[in-house]
Amino acid sequence: MSVSTTIKSIQDIMRKDAGVDGDAQRISQLGWMLFLKIFDDRETEHELMNPEYKSPIPEELRWKNWAADPEGITGDELLDFINNKLFLELKNLTVPETGGSMEYVIRSVFEDSFNYMKHGTLIRQVINVIEAGIDFNKKKERHLFGDIYEKILKDLQSAGNSGEYYTPRAVTQFMVDQAGPKLGEKVYDPACGTGGFLTSVIDLMRKDVRSVSDEELLQEKIFGTEKKQLPHLLCTTNMILHGIDIPDNIKRGNSLARPLRDYSSADKVDVVVTNPPFGGMEEDGIESNFPKAFQTRETADLFLVMIMHILRDGGRCAIVLPDGFLFGEGVKTRIKEKLISEFNLHTIVRLPNGVFNPYTGIKTNLLFFTKGEPTKDVWFYEHPYPEGCKSYNKTRPIRIEEFDTEKKWWNNRNETEQSWRVPVADIIKGNYNLDIKNPNVLVVENGNPEEILAQYQSAKSSADEIRAELLSELKSALEK
Repeated sequence: MSVSTTIKSIQDIMRKDAGVDGDAQRISQLGWMLFLKIFDDRETEHELMNPEYKSPIPEELRWKNWAADPEGITGDELLDFINNKLFLELKNLTVPETGGSMEYVIRSVFEDSFNYMKHGTLIRQVINVIEAGIDFNKKKERHLFGDIYEKILKDLQSAGNSGEYYTPRAVTQFMVDQAGPKLGEKVYDPACGTGGFLTSVIDLMRKDVRSVSDEELLQEKIFGTEKKQLPHLLCTTNMILHGIDIPDNIKRGNSLARPLRDYSSADKVDVVVTNPPFGGMEEDGIESNFPKAFQTRETADLFLVMIMHILRDGGRCAIVLPDGFLFGEGVKTRIKEKLISEFNLHTIVRLPNGVFNPYTGIKTNLLFFTKGEPTKDVWFYEHPYPEGCKSYNKTRPIRIEEFDTEKKWWNNRNETEQSWRVPVADIIKGNYNLDIKNPNVLVVENGNPEEILAQYQSAKSSADEIRAELLSELKSALEK
Protein backbone atom coordinates (compact mmCIF):
# COMPACT_ATOMS: atom_id res chain seq x y z
CA MET A 1 0.00 0.00 0.00
CA SER A 2 1.41 3.42 -0.97
CA VAL A 3 1.82 6.26 1.51
CA SER A 4 -1.00 8.31 -0.02
CA THR A 5 -3.28 5.24 -0.09
CA THR A 6 -2.50 4.56 3.58
CA ILE A 7 -3.44 8.10 4.61
CA LYS A 8 -6.58 8.08 2.44
CA SER A 9 -7.70 4.75 3.94
CA ILE A 10 -7.27 6.13 7.46
CA GLN A 11 -9.21 9.29 6.63
CA ASP A 12 -12.03 7.28 5.02
CA ILE A 13 -12.36 5.12 8.14
CA MET A 14 -12.37 8.13 10.47
CA ARG A 15 -15.12 9.81 8.44
CA LYS A 16 -17.43 6.93 9.41
CA ASP A 17 -16.93 7.71 13.11
CA ALA A 18 -19.47 10.19 14.52
CA GLY A 19 -17.01 11.38 17.17
CA VAL A 20 -14.52 12.88 14.72
CA ASP A 21 -15.60 16.26 13.38
CA GLY A 22 -13.48 17.77 10.61
CA ASP A 23 -9.87 17.62 9.43
CA ALA A 24 -8.34 19.14 12.58
CA GLN A 25 -9.71 16.35 14.77
CA ARG A 26 -8.79 13.67 12.23
CA ILE A 27 -5.21 14.91 12.15
CA SER A 28 -5.04 15.12 15.94
CA GLN A 29 -6.40 11.57 16.24
CA LEU A 30 -3.88 10.29 13.70
CA GLY A 31 -1.14 12.32 15.42
CA TRP A 32 -1.12 10.53 18.77
CA MET A 33 -1.46 7.13 17.09
CA LEU A 34 1.54 7.80 14.83
CA PHE A 35 3.51 9.06 17.82
CA LEU A 36 3.02 5.77 19.67
CA LYS A 37 3.72 3.70 16.55
CA ILE A 38 6.93 5.60 15.71
CA PHE A 39 8.12 5.52 19.32
CA ASP A 40 7.44 1.78 19.50
CA ASP A 41 9.52 1.15 16.39
CA ARG A 42 12.35 3.24 17.85
CA GLU A 43 12.11 1.25 21.09
CA THR A 44 12.47 -2.00 19.13
CA GLU A 45 15.69 -0.56 17.68
CA HIS A 46 16.94 0.43 21.15
CA GLU A 47 16.17 -3.03 22.57
CA LEU A 48 18.19 -4.72 19.82
CA MET A 49 21.19 -2.52 20.58
CA ASN A 50 20.80 -2.56 24.37
CA PRO A 51 19.25 -5.64 26.04
CA GLU A 52 18.94 -3.65 29.30
CA TYR A 53 16.79 -0.94 27.71
CA LYS A 54 13.75 -0.06 29.85
CA SER A 55 10.72 1.60 28.28
CA PRO A 56 9.34 4.78 29.89
CA ILE A 57 5.85 3.51 28.99
CA PRO A 58 4.25 0.87 31.25
CA GLU A 59 4.50 -2.52 29.53
CA GLU A 60 0.79 -3.08 28.88
CA LEU A 61 0.49 0.41 27.31
CA ARG A 62 3.26 -0.11 24.73
CA TRP A 63 1.93 -0.12 21.17
CA LYS A 64 3.27 -3.61 20.46
CA ASN A 65 1.30 -5.07 23.40
CA TRP A 66 -2.18 -3.73 22.57
CA ALA A 67 -2.17 -2.43 18.98
CA ALA A 68 0.26 -4.47 16.85
CA ASP A 69 -1.79 -7.68 16.73
CA PRO A 70 -4.45 -7.23 14.00
CA GLU A 71 -6.65 -9.74 15.87
CA GLY A 72 -6.14 -7.92 19.19
CA ILE A 73 -8.72 -6.18 21.37
CA THR A 74 -11.42 -4.27 19.51
CA GLY A 75 -14.91 -2.80 19.95
CA ASP A 76 -15.99 -1.55 23.36
CA GLU A 77 -13.05 -3.28 25.06
CA LEU A 78 -10.54 -1.31 22.96
CA LEU A 79 -12.45 1.95 23.43
CA ASP A 80 -12.52 1.48 27.21
CA PHE A 81 -8.80 0.61 27.27
CA ILE A 82 -7.83 3.76 25.31
CA ASN A 83 -10.05 6.18 27.23
CA ASN A 84 -9.74 4.83 30.75
CA LYS A 85 -6.30 3.23 30.77
CA LEU A 86 -3.98 4.44 28.01
CA PHE A 87 -4.79 8.15 28.08
CA LEU A 88 -5.33 8.30 31.82
CA GLU A 89 -1.91 6.83 32.63
CA LEU A 90 0.09 8.59 29.88
CA LYS A 91 -1.35 11.98 30.88
CA ASN A 92 -0.13 11.31 34.42
CA LEU A 93 3.23 9.63 33.85
CA THR A 94 5.65 10.22 36.70
CA VAL A 95 8.46 12.44 35.47
CA PRO A 96 11.94 12.05 37.04
CA GLU A 97 13.36 15.19 38.63
CA THR A 98 16.51 14.85 36.54
CA GLY A 99 16.46 16.29 33.01
CA GLY A 100 16.52 14.40 29.74
CA SER A 101 13.32 12.48 30.43
CA MET A 102 11.28 10.66 27.80
CA GLU A 103 8.52 10.43 30.39
CA TYR A 104 8.29 14.24 30.26
CA VAL A 105 8.04 14.14 26.46
CA ILE A 106 5.28 11.50 26.46
CA ARG A 107 3.28 13.28 29.15
CA SER A 108 3.55 16.63 27.34
CA VAL A 109 2.31 14.98 24.12
CA PHE A 110 -0.74 13.44 25.81
CA GLU A 111 -1.63 16.22 28.27
CA ASP A 112 -4.00 17.90 25.80
CA SER A 113 -4.51 15.07 23.31
CA PHE A 114 -7.89 13.37 23.00
CA ASN A 115 -9.36 10.21 21.59
CA TYR A 116 -12.13 11.64 19.43
CA MET A 117 -13.26 8.30 17.97
CA LYS A 118 -16.32 6.69 19.55
CA HIS A 119 -16.35 3.28 17.85
CA GLY A 120 -13.77 0.75 18.97
CA THR A 121 -14.17 -1.35 15.82
CA LEU A 122 -13.27 1.64 13.62
CA ILE A 123 -10.32 2.44 15.90
CA ARG A 124 -9.06 -1.12 15.37
CA GLN A 125 -9.38 -0.67 11.59
CA VAL A 126 -7.29 2.52 11.72
CA ILE A 127 -4.64 0.86 13.90
CA ASN A 128 -4.42 -2.10 11.52
CA VAL A 129 -3.93 0.19 8.51
CA ILE A 130 -1.12 2.04 10.34
CA GLU A 131 0.50 -1.23 11.47
CA ALA A 132 0.31 -2.85 8.03
CA GLY A 133 1.17 0.26 6.07
CA ILE A 134 4.31 1.57 7.79
CA ASP A 135 7.45 0.07 9.31
CA PHE A 136 9.68 2.87 10.62
CA ASN A 137 12.59 0.51 11.22
CA LYS A 138 13.02 0.08 7.48
CA LYS A 139 15.14 2.92 6.11
CA LYS A 140 13.16 3.11 2.88
CA GLU A 141 9.82 3.35 4.71
CA ARG A 142 11.20 5.85 7.22
CA HIS A 143 12.13 8.02 4.26
CA LEU A 144 8.64 7.56 2.85
CA PHE A 145 7.23 8.87 6.11
CA GLY A 146 8.46 12.26 4.98
CA ASP A 147 5.74 12.01 2.34
CA ILE A 148 3.17 11.10 5.01
CA TYR A 149 4.19 14.13 7.01
CA GLU A 150 3.89 16.36 3.95
CA LYS A 151 0.35 15.06 3.50
CA ILE A 152 -0.50 15.61 7.17
CA LEU A 153 0.91 19.15 7.11
CA LYS A 154 -1.03 20.04 3.96
CA ASP A 155 -4.20 18.82 5.65
CA LEU A 156 -3.24 20.74 8.77
CA GLN A 157 -2.87 23.91 6.71
CA SER A 158 -6.38 23.45 5.32
CA ALA A 159 -7.76 22.88 8.82
CA GLY A 160 -5.84 25.73 10.47
CA ASN A 161 -7.16 29.07 11.55
CA SER A 162 -6.54 32.28 9.64
CA GLY A 163 -3.04 33.56 10.20
CA GLU A 164 -1.48 30.15 10.88
CA TYR A 165 0.75 29.14 8.02
CA TYR A 166 3.29 26.36 7.78
CA THR A 167 6.48 27.16 5.91
CA PRO A 168 7.16 25.37 2.60
CA ARG A 169 10.08 22.96 2.86
CA ALA A 170 12.07 24.80 0.16
CA VAL A 171 11.92 28.04 2.17
CA THR A 172 12.98 26.40 5.45
CA GLN A 173 15.88 24.63 3.75
CA PHE A 174 17.14 27.81 2.07
CA MET A 175 16.92 29.84 5.28
CA VAL A 176 18.74 27.19 7.30
CA ASP A 177 21.42 26.77 4.63
CA GLN A 178 22.13 30.51 4.58
CA ALA A 179 22.00 30.92 8.38
CA GLY A 180 24.59 28.12 8.48
CA PRO A 181 24.19 26.56 11.95
CA LYS A 182 27.28 24.55 12.88
CA LEU A 183 27.66 21.46 15.03
CA GLY A 184 27.94 22.60 18.66
CA GLU A 185 25.90 25.79 18.18
CA LYS A 186 22.63 26.18 20.06
CA VAL A 187 19.76 26.52 17.57
CA TYR A 188 16.27 27.70 18.53
CA ASP A 189 12.90 28.13 16.84
CA PRO A 190 10.59 30.03 19.23
CA ALA A 191 7.50 29.26 17.11
CA CYS A 192 8.49 25.83 15.86
CA GLY A 193 5.12 24.57 14.60
CA THR A 194 5.55 21.03 13.28
CA GLY A 195 9.35 21.30 13.26
CA GLY A 196 10.15 22.15 9.64
CA PHE A 197 13.06 24.47 10.46
CA LEU A 198 14.48 22.19 13.13
CA THR A 199 14.44 19.12 10.90
CA SER A 200 16.29 21.12 8.23
CA VAL A 201 18.87 22.06 10.89
CA ILE A 202 19.25 18.41 11.93
CA ASP A 203 19.70 17.30 8.31
CA LEU A 204 22.37 19.97 7.75
CA MET A 205 24.28 19.34 10.99
CA ARG A 206 24.21 15.58 10.65
CA LYS A 207 26.49 15.87 7.61
CA ASP A 208 29.24 16.85 10.07
CA VAL A 209 28.59 14.07 12.61
CA ARG A 210 31.64 11.79 12.79
CA SER A 211 31.27 10.13 16.20
CA VAL A 212 28.86 9.27 19.00
CA SER A 213 29.91 12.40 20.90
CA ASP A 214 29.16 14.51 17.79
CA GLU A 215 25.65 13.03 17.64
CA GLU A 216 25.10 13.70 21.34
CA LEU A 217 26.23 17.30 20.83
CA LEU A 218 23.77 17.72 17.95
CA GLN A 219 20.85 16.32 19.95
CA GLU A 220 21.40 18.52 23.00
CA LYS A 221 21.61 21.75 20.97
CA ILE A 222 18.23 21.65 19.17
CA PHE A 223 15.53 23.74 20.91
CA GLY A 224 11.98 24.71 20.02
CA THR A 225 8.80 26.07 21.59
CA GLU A 226 5.28 25.69 20.24
CA LYS A 227 2.15 27.23 21.74
CA LYS A 228 -0.50 24.89 20.32
CA GLN A 229 -1.06 21.24 21.16
CA LEU A 230 -1.43 19.68 17.70
CA PRO A 231 1.67 21.21 16.06
CA HIS A 232 3.64 20.42 19.24
CA LEU A 233 2.58 16.76 19.02
CA LEU A 234 3.55 16.60 15.34
CA CYS A 235 6.86 18.37 16.00
CA THR A 236 7.79 15.96 18.81
CA THR A 237 7.00 13.02 16.52
CA ASN A 238 9.03 14.65 13.75
CA MET A 239 12.03 14.95 16.09
CA ILE A 240 11.88 11.25 16.99
CA LEU A 241 11.58 10.38 13.32
CA HIS A 242 14.73 12.45 12.68
CA GLY A 243 16.73 10.54 15.27
CA ILE A 244 16.35 12.81 18.33
CA ASP A 245 16.13 10.17 21.05
CA ILE A 246 14.64 12.36 23.80
CA PRO A 247 13.12 15.53 22.30
CA ASP A 248 12.56 17.16 25.70
CA ASN A 249 13.95 20.46 24.38
CA ILE A 250 10.75 20.86 22.34
CA LYS A 251 8.61 22.73 24.87
CA ARG A 252 4.91 23.42 24.82
CA GLY A 253 4.11 27.05 25.65
CA ASN A 254 4.11 30.66 24.50
CA SER A 255 7.65 31.95 23.95
CA LEU A 256 6.43 35.50 24.49
CA ALA A 257 5.08 34.80 27.98
CA ARG A 258 8.52 35.01 29.58
CA PRO A 259 9.68 38.53 30.53
CA LEU A 260 12.86 39.54 28.70
CA ARG A 261 14.48 40.55 31.99
CA ASP A 262 14.30 36.90 33.15
CA TYR A 263 16.70 35.66 30.45
CA SER A 264 20.23 34.91 31.64
CA SER A 265 23.42 34.36 29.65
CA ALA A 266 22.73 30.61 29.79
CA ASP A 267 19.54 31.18 27.80
CA LYS A 268 21.33 32.88 24.91
CA VAL A 269 21.37 31.10 21.56
CA ASP A 270 23.68 31.05 18.54
CA VAL A 271 21.14 30.70 15.72
CA VAL A 272 17.42 31.39 15.37
CA VAL A 273 15.48 30.19 12.33
CA THR A 274 11.75 30.82 12.43
CA ASN A 275 8.50 31.89 10.81
CA PRO A 276 6.56 33.50 13.68
CA PRO A 277 2.79 33.96 13.41
CA PHE A 278 1.97 37.30 11.81
CA GLY A 279 -1.21 39.28 11.52
CA GLY A 280 -2.34 38.09 14.97
CA MET A 281 -2.69 39.96 18.24
CA GLU A 282 -1.34 38.67 21.55
CA GLU A 283 -3.49 38.36 24.65
CA ASP A 284 -3.65 41.21 27.18
CA GLY A 285 -0.59 41.49 29.39
CA ILE A 286 1.93 39.77 27.11
CA GLU A 287 3.33 43.12 25.95
CA SER A 288 4.25 43.99 29.56
CA ASN A 289 7.05 41.38 29.29
CA PHE A 290 8.85 43.77 26.93
CA PRO A 291 10.48 47.20 27.34
CA LYS A 292 7.98 50.06 27.08
CA ALA A 293 9.39 51.33 23.77
CA PHE A 294 8.62 47.98 22.11
CA GLN A 295 5.28 47.18 23.69
CA THR A 296 2.70 46.11 21.12
CA ARG A 297 0.18 43.30 20.71
CA GLU A 298 1.39 42.48 17.18
CA THR A 299 2.73 38.92 17.50
CA ALA A 300 5.46 39.00 14.85
CA ASP A 301 6.91 42.28 16.21
CA LEU A 302 7.17 40.83 19.72
CA PHE A 303 8.89 37.70 18.40
CA LEU A 304 11.48 39.81 16.62
CA VAL A 305 12.20 41.85 19.77
CA MET A 306 12.57 38.65 21.79
CA ILE A 307 14.92 37.12 19.19
CA MET A 308 17.13 40.22 19.18
CA HIS A 309 17.37 39.93 22.96
CA ILE A 310 18.26 36.22 23.20
CA LEU A 311 20.89 36.08 20.45
CA ARG A 312 24.51 35.89 21.59
CA ASP A 313 27.04 38.35 20.13
CA GLY A 314 27.84 36.94 16.72
CA GLY A 315 24.54 35.04 16.72
CA ARG A 316 22.56 34.82 13.48
CA CYS A 317 18.89 34.90 12.65
CA ALA A 318 16.82 34.03 9.58
CA ILE A 319 13.16 35.03 9.95
CA VAL A 320 10.03 35.28 7.77
CA LEU A 321 8.19 38.62 8.09
CA PRO A 322 5.34 40.19 6.10
CA ASP A 323 5.63 43.37 4.06
CA GLY A 324 3.74 45.20 6.80
CA PHE A 325 6.79 45.07 9.05
CA LEU A 326 9.01 46.65 6.38
CA PHE A 327 6.90 49.78 5.91
CA GLY A 328 5.16 49.92 9.31
CA GLU A 329 5.65 52.87 11.65
CA GLY A 330 5.28 53.55 15.38
CA VAL A 331 6.64 50.60 17.39
CA LYS A 332 7.77 48.98 14.14
CA THR A 333 10.01 51.99 13.45
CA ARG A 334 11.64 51.72 16.87
CA ILE A 335 12.21 47.97 16.38
CA LYS A 336 13.84 48.62 13.00
CA GLU A 337 15.99 51.38 14.47
CA LYS A 338 17.32 48.92 17.09
CA LEU A 339 17.78 46.24 14.43
CA ILE A 340 19.78 48.55 12.17
CA SER A 341 21.92 50.06 14.94
CA GLU A 342 22.80 46.89 16.90
CA PHE A 343 22.63 44.19 14.23
CA ASN A 344 23.99 43.71 10.74
CA LEU A 345 20.83 43.34 8.68
CA HIS A 346 22.78 42.23 5.66
CA THR A 347 20.10 40.60 3.48
CA ILE A 348 16.39 40.81 2.75
CA VAL A 349 15.03 38.28 0.25
CA ARG A 350 11.70 39.50 -1.09
CA LEU A 351 9.44 36.58 -1.96
CA PRO A 352 6.73 36.93 -4.62
CA ASN A 353 3.00 36.47 -4.10
CA GLY A 354 1.74 32.97 -3.60
CA VAL A 355 4.56 31.29 -1.68
CA PHE A 356 2.05 30.55 1.08
CA ASN A 357 -0.94 30.06 -1.24
CA PRO A 358 -3.72 29.18 -0.86
CA TYR A 359 -3.51 30.25 2.79
CA THR A 360 -2.45 33.86 2.25
CA GLY A 361 -1.52 36.05 -0.69
CA ILE A 362 0.34 38.58 1.47
CA LYS A 363 3.91 39.09 0.33
CA THR A 364 6.58 37.86 2.71
CA ASN A 365 10.27 38.52 3.19
CA LEU A 366 13.24 36.58 4.55
CA LEU A 367 15.41 38.73 6.83
CA PHE A 368 18.96 37.64 7.70
CA PHE A 369 20.91 39.46 10.41
CA THR A 370 23.87 39.04 12.78
CA LYS A 371 24.17 40.46 16.28
CA GLY A 372 27.06 42.62 17.44
CA GLU A 373 27.75 45.19 14.73
CA PRO A 374 25.62 47.89 13.11
CA THR A 375 24.29 47.65 9.59
CA LYS A 376 26.29 49.41 6.86
CA ASP A 377 24.34 48.29 3.81
CA VAL A 378 21.24 46.19 3.28
CA TRP A 379 21.23 43.95 0.24
CA PHE A 380 17.85 43.14 -1.27
CA TYR A 381 17.19 40.16 -3.51
CA GLU A 382 13.88 39.86 -5.34
CA HIS A 383 13.09 36.19 -5.79
CA PRO A 384 11.57 35.72 -9.27
CA TYR A 385 8.98 33.20 -10.35
CA PRO A 386 10.45 30.33 -12.36
CA GLU A 387 10.06 30.60 -16.11
CA GLY A 388 6.50 29.97 -17.24
CA CYS A 389 5.05 30.39 -13.74
CA LYS A 390 2.83 33.32 -12.74
CA SER A 391 2.04 32.20 -9.21
CA TYR A 392 2.51 29.31 -6.79
CA ASN A 393 -0.27 27.00 -5.67
CA LYS A 394 -0.88 23.60 -4.04
CA THR A 395 0.14 21.68 -7.15
CA ARG A 396 3.05 23.96 -7.99
CA PRO A 397 4.81 25.02 -4.78
CA ILE A 398 8.11 26.85 -4.56
CA ARG A 399 11.08 24.45 -5.02
CA ILE A 400 14.56 24.51 -3.42
CA GLU A 401 16.21 24.57 -6.86
CA GLU A 402 14.76 28.04 -7.40
CA PHE A 403 17.09 29.40 -4.71
CA ASP A 404 20.23 28.33 -6.60
CA THR A 405 20.68 31.85 -8.00
CA GLU A 406 20.53 33.40 -4.52
CA LYS A 407 23.04 30.88 -3.23
CA LYS A 408 25.51 31.62 -6.05
CA TRP A 409 25.08 35.36 -5.50
CA TRP A 410 25.29 35.17 -1.68
CA ASN A 411 29.08 35.25 -1.25
CA ASN A 412 29.87 37.28 -4.38
CA ARG A 413 27.34 40.09 -4.34
CA ASN A 414 26.73 42.50 -7.15
CA GLU A 415 23.76 44.45 -8.43
CA THR A 416 21.59 42.62 -10.96
CA GLU A 417 18.00 42.79 -12.16
CA GLN A 418 17.08 40.87 -9.00
CA SER A 419 19.47 42.41 -6.44
CA TRP A 420 20.31 45.90 -5.19
CA ARG A 421 22.20 47.53 -2.33
CA VAL A 422 20.85 50.29 -0.07
CA PRO A 423 23.26 52.24 2.22
CA VAL A 424 22.09 52.44 5.83
CA ALA A 425 22.16 56.26 5.65
CA ASP A 426 19.37 56.13 3.05
CA ILE A 427 17.32 53.84 5.29
CA ILE A 428 17.73 56.15 8.29
CA LYS A 429 16.84 59.14 6.12
CA GLY A 430 13.68 57.32 5.06
CA ASN A 431 12.63 56.87 8.71
CA TYR A 432 13.70 53.19 8.68
CA ASN A 433 11.34 52.21 5.88
CA LEU A 434 12.61 48.88 4.50
CA ASP A 435 9.93 48.52 1.85
CA ILE A 436 12.36 49.54 -0.87
CA LYS A 437 11.35 48.60 -4.40
CA ASN A 438 13.73 47.14 -6.95
CA PRO A 439 15.28 50.13 -8.75
CA ASN A 440 16.52 47.93 -11.58
CA VAL A 441 13.10 46.88 -12.86
CA LEU A 442 10.16 49.04 -13.86
CA VAL A 443 7.03 47.36 -12.51
CA VAL A 444 3.45 48.53 -12.98
CA GLU A 445 1.15 47.06 -10.34
CA ASN A 446 -2.61 47.40 -9.91
CA GLY A 447 -2.28 46.39 -6.29
CA ASN A 448 -3.03 43.18 -4.47
CA PRO A 449 -6.17 43.50 -2.29
CA GLU A 450 -4.60 41.53 0.59
CA GLU A 451 -1.47 43.71 0.47
CA ILE A 452 -3.57 46.89 0.45
CA LEU A 453 -5.56 45.57 3.42
CA ALA A 454 -2.31 44.69 5.23
CA GLN A 455 -0.99 48.22 4.58
CA TYR A 456 -4.24 49.69 5.92
CA GLN A 457 -4.12 47.50 9.04
CA SER A 458 -0.47 48.42 9.64
CA ALA A 459 -1.24 52.14 9.24
CA LYS A 460 -4.23 51.82 11.58
CA SER A 461 -2.10 49.97 14.14
CA SER A 462 0.57 52.69 13.98
CA ALA A 463 -2.08 55.40 14.39
CA ASP A 464 -3.56 53.59 17.41
CA GLU A 465 -0.11 53.34 19.00
CA ILE A 466 0.59 57.05 18.45
CA ARG A 467 -2.86 57.95 19.85
CA ALA A 468 -2.22 55.83 22.95
CA GLU A 469 1.17 57.52 23.46
CA LEU A 470 -0.40 61.00 23.15
CA LEU A 471 -3.14 60.10 25.63
CA SER A 472 -0.54 58.79 28.05
CA GLU A 473 1.52 61.98 27.77
CA LEU A 474 -1.59 64.14 28.19
CA LYS A 475 -2.66 62.14 31.25
CA SER A 476 0.81 62.57 32.79
CA ALA A 477 0.77 66.34 32.10
CA LEU A 478 -2.68 66.74 33.66
CA GLU A 479 -1.66 64.75 36.75
CA LYS A 480 1.35 67.03 37.21
